[in-house]
Amino acid sequence: MKTRKTSARYVICVRNQDCDDLMLRKVYQILPDEKAEAEGHIRIVDESGEDYLYPADNFLPIELPRPVEEALAGVS
Repeated sequence: MKTRKTSARYVICVRNQDCDDLMLRKVYQILPDEKAEAEGHIRIVDESGEDYLYPADNFLPIELPRPVEEALAGVS
């Protein structure tokens, strides 16, 4: 039986008010940042190409099928 390595976590943007570098309905991969998450933020690479913190309530978590996660991981 295959075991999955630590899977990436993904979110979809549902709110981008005052966040010019976020696109509504776009899927973003969360970058690990325990301190930020403890404070209600998540770290993602936005449309500027840099990683930034955003309020977690701008996003909804989603689960992607493994082939989709693998395809996205190959893109980044």
